[in-house]
Amino acid sequence: MKLFAAKIFSTCFGLGYFPVAPGTLTSIVVALGYFFLPVLHNPVLLLTLVVLSTGIGIWAGGVMEEHYGNDPSIVTIDELAGQWLALVALPEGVWPVVLSLVFFRFFDIAKPGPVDALQRLPGGWGIMLDDVLAGLFANVSVWALILLLTFFHLWPSL
Repeated sequence: MKLFAAKIFSTCFGLGYFPVAPGTLTSIVVALGYFFLPVLHNPVLLLTLVVLSTGIGIWAGGVMEEHYGNDPSIVTIDELAGQWLALVALPEGVWPVVLSLVFFRFFDIAKPGPVDALQRLPGGWGIMLDDVLAGLFANVSVWALILLLTFFHLWPSL
């Protein structure tokens, strides 16, 4: 029963079984969900979901590693938590959502410095925390780009 529950949660209800780029697919589904479900635009709700999915992911990711080896590709709850964090408190509109997706996938795949270091943590901790940090980096990057574009009058005033 424990393995079954871990499979359901860690694969985001089966998205992790997609044969090509399951992490990217999960990130896209999360971004689309955010865009089309305005209730998710509430930063307190979204941060709560990040914390909950991270906690569940640490447990489920650890169980999955016991059965499938180090950081199995079917585990995509880390992309769920990271993409949600990348979206927290962004301005309304399609471009901030698209930018959060692009920056999150960049930081998740490239794994610069501390993102890579967190991936080396044992069990579900390593699975989850590198993506959470990638999500934080993505969020900060989107805001930095928006502020830069606003400064040069290339983005609507905030």
